[in-house]
Parts: sequence; C-alpha cells; structure tokens
Amino acid sequence: MALTEDSGAEANRTISWRARIGLLIFVAIACGVVLVTNWLLTERFTQNTRSRAELRLALYGGNLVSELQRNSIVPQLLSRDPALIGALNGQDFSQSTQRLISFVDEIGAASLMLLDSDGRSVAATDRNRLGESHRQAPYFVDALRSNGTVFSLLEREAGGYRFTYSRKLESQGQALGVVIVEVDLQKFERAWAGISDAVHVTDSTGRIILATEPRWRGKSEADALAAEPPASAIQRAIQATADWTALPADAYLGGEAVMRMSARIPFRGWQVTSFTTYASIRERVNGVIASEIMAFAILLALTFYVLSRKNALQSAFFQRESAELRALNARLQREIAERERVQENLAVAEQTLAQSSKLAALGEMSAAVSHELNQPLAAMKTYLAGAGLLLRRNRPDEALSSFQRIDDLIERMGAITKQLKSYARKGADELAPVNMVQSVHSALSMMEPQLKRHQVRLNLAMPDQPVMVMGDRVRIEQVIINLMRNAIDATLTVDPPQIDVLLSAGETATLTVRDNGQGIDDLTSLFEPFYTTKKPGDGVGLGLAISSGIVNDLGGRLTARNASVGGAVFEMQLPILTEAVKAAE
Repeated sequence: MALTEDSGAEANRTISWRARIGLLIFVAIACGVVLVTNWLLTERFTQNTRSRAELRLALYGGNLVSELQRNSIVPQLLSRDPALIGALNGQDFSQSTQRLISFVDEIGAASLMLLDSDGRSVAATDRNRLGESHRQAPYFVDALRSNGTVFSLLEREAGGYRFTYSRKLESQGQALGVVIVEVDLQKFERAWAGISDAVHVTDSTGRIILATEPRWRGKSEADALAAEPPASAIQRAIQATADWTALPADAYLGGEAVMRMSARIPFRGWQVTSFTTYASIRERVNGVIASEIMAFAILLALTFYVLSRKNALQSAFFQRESAELRALNARLQREIAERERVQENLAVAEQTLAQSSKLAALGEMSAAVSHELNQPLAAMKTYLAGAGLLLRRNRPDEALSSFQRIDDLIERMGAITKQLKSYARKGADELAPVNMVQSVHSALSMMEPQLKRHQVRLNLAMPDQPVMVMGDRVRIEQVIINLMRNAIDATLTVDPPQIDVLLSAGETATLTVRDNGQGIDDLTSLFEPFYTTKKPGDGVGLGLAISSGIVNDLGGRLTARNASVGGAVFEMQLPILTEAVKAAE
C-alpha cells in the first residue's frame, strides 16, 4: 500500500515538472512571437508613415507655390489699371482705397497698398497704413529700379515675416508709384498645425520663415530645436513615445526620436520640413500585439483548465468532510434567518427612532412657534379694540377692514398649526408624486420662526415649474428640516448668518443647502449614527443618519462637502419624475 502511494506521488511530481517545463517553453515562444511581430510591424508602419509624410510635404509645397504664383500676377495687372494710373497722375486718391478693397476679396491677398513716387502710402486696404512712408523699404526701392515684379521678404516688428510682391506704375515712360501685394502665407501655418506634429519652411539661407511653432521663426533649424523648451507642442507630443523605432532616427528633440522629412520648394531655394512622432505607429503596433497576447492568454487558460481537471480526482478524499459542511451550512441558514428577524426589528426601531427625532425637532420648534402665534394674537387684540372704537363712532367701513386683517391673521395661524400637524404625523407607506417646490416652501414655513429668532438671512432660488419626484412628502420635508436645523446651528457663531437654498431640475431633482459657517471637519463619519459635533445635550447625532437613510430609501443620494469660500454644502438628489415614469406608475 505504501509502495502504491509512493509511486503515485512520484508520478504527480513527474507530471508537475513536465507541466512547468512546458509552461516555460510556451511563455518563451509567446515572448519571441511578440518581439518578432513588434519589430516587423514597427518597420512596416514606420515606412507607411514616412510615405504619408512625404505626400503631405509635396502637398504643402505645392500649395505654397500655387499661392505665390497666383499673387505674383496681381501687381502686373494692377500696374495697368487705368483708375490707379489716373489717380497717381491727378493726385486724386479719394476712390483708390475703395478700389483696392474691391480687389482684395477676389484676389485672396492679405492686403493691397499703393505708393506714390515719394514712397508715401496713398491708398491701402488697411486704412491705418494710409500716409505711411515706405521710401527706404526694399519693396519700394527695388520695384522702382526693376521693370518687372519684385518679391520681398521682410521681418515684422511683432514677429514673423511679410511676403510681398511689388511693381512700379508708369505713364509715358515715367514712374508714378508702386503697387504692393502682401501674400497671406500665415494661413498655411494654421492649417499645418491641425494636421502635422511640427512643420517649418526655410529660405535659401536656412532661416525659418514659416513654422507651426512661433518661437522657431527667424532661427536656423539647429538653433530652433536646441532652444525649444520642454513644454512645447512638439516635445509634449514626443514625450509620450520612446526611442523604440526599428529604423534609425532622423532627428532627436529633447533626447527623443522623431521622423524628419524635408522637401524642396521650387521657389527661391525654399525648403519645407516636417517632424512626425511615432505615436500613431505605436498605437497600430500595440493593437496587433494586444490581439496576439489575448490569443496566447486564451491558450494558456485552456492549458490551465486541462491541468485543473486532473485535480478533480482528489475530490473523493473530501467526501468525509461533506457531512460536516452540510451541518455547518444548516447552522449558517439558521443564523441567517435569525439575522433577518433582527434586521426587521432593527428597521422598525429605526422608523420609530426617526419619528422620535422628528417629534424632538417639533418640540424644539414649539417655543419659536408659540412666539410666532403670540404676535398675531396681540395684533388681533389691537385690531378688535380698534374695530369696537370705530363701530362706536359709526365708522363701519373702517371697522370691516380691521376685521379683514383679523381674518388674515387667523389664516396665518391656521397655516402654521396645519404645517406642524402635517409634520408630526408618520409618513405614508406608499410613495406618491411629490412637488419638491411645495415641500421646500412647507419646510421653510415651519423653520421660519427659528430663522427669524436667529436673524438668519435666507437666499432662496426655486424654479418656476413644479419639480416632481416619487416619494413621501412628510419624510422629504423631514430631511429638509434636518438640513435647515444643521445649517442654523452651523451659523450661530457667524455674523451675519446666511443660508442659501437652491432647487434645480435636470436628470435628478437636486436640493442644495449651503451655509456660511465653519465647515465640516470629518466628512467620512458625518452620516454615521450618533456622530455629532454639538455640545452634550444639544443633539445625539441621528438627524443626518436618518436623513441619509430616508434619501437612500427613495432611490436618491445625500452628500456633503465643504464650500471653497467657507461653510458646508449639503445636496439631496432624488430621481426626477418624468411623464413616462408617471404613465408607468
């Protein structure tokens, strides 16, 4: 028997070693396949990205040349315009500016300007430049010396460059002035910035004249890349990638590899260059590798499943323990039933405790309500005395007005007592549609005496339309009153005390109660039973716990936080009652 057991143990150990060796081989094969796939796909997708970058550069260069060629014809046409020549001969430029403005939209140029023989601006699409002197400007001097159209590249004072074509206007062999067409090439910078990672254009001297990075303008490429701060757009783009590319890197920015592509522009030795990050390549490669890893994971899971089936043979050794487990299960069932009975008793006790808390709040408000009722009683006594005096003096009309005031005071007293009786009764077991606007007004009317007694400023923001929820109106008002009592207590040490009550309706009905008190120190224990920051005798810490339970029972959520400007903010969110929900109910 011992020999048999030893043989079985030896067989299990042999199987275990074989399984481990097979698992190591499987993992090695999986790693090799992933590495080879990564290398091959990286090389392939890098070549595809490089080809697309070359096509984009060809398109960029073609657009630049097309824009320059289109604007180069404009000075030749304007130099033959009879209206402009006549204005220069007659020195009457009243209509010249308007004529240039009519041309600029059709041409698509940045601006047009007409200079007289002294280099003074006599007409311009930008009226702010009228009267400027351009006598020393290269585009004026070179245009007077040349018989054709002259292209000029000048640096702006505010940064960037101006690209202009200029040509002189002649009449009977005499130079009358110069017409200048400014080409808008900055629009290409804005277009490139939304497509490529970084693009710049250099002139024949290697100076950057157009760039998606404004700091690069006026510098050589080497200086621009060396002086670029780490927070620039191109380096923020490449920091997310590593130097993993299978092909040699074309350039490095901040120690990171990028793909540099350059193309010649057939215009004055210009050249356009783009820098492309490897982020898109990495995403595509990662997608394929993720699929491979998932496939290997499935195979590994199937392997473990086959191995786990062998362990099922050991279940026979645990049959003797099954009887004990069944007995334990029976005991657990009895304990669960006992716990369910305790839970039901706890729910009844919790409901009784909530009613007791509500009655305690009612008792706390009784003194203030008594003071609120004494004022109408005193006023009624005064009005009655006045009415009797008016009747004795035979002035019944004025006495009727006193009786009307007494009737209004009686209605006010009745409203106060009605709210107290409604709040004192227990909530209904069944839920019904409740208008949150009415509930807030009802709760505030019961809290009005305490607000007046403590001189609390109340800011109320309510929607014009009803905000309907499905719930118990009495319990909802109990939550509102508990939040108002806490807010009043929090503002006792603040001068002046202020409470903001806001009701909004969106996906949920949200009631916000905000005070300007000292805030909440421990937000984690706020809704736990018997947690309170009040002095002994002022509260037992059940109001927020009960309120949170009520809101949770109604399918909502009660949260608290500290406001950024000080004070505490409580929010009660309840599911909104839409027309579809009403129909379903």
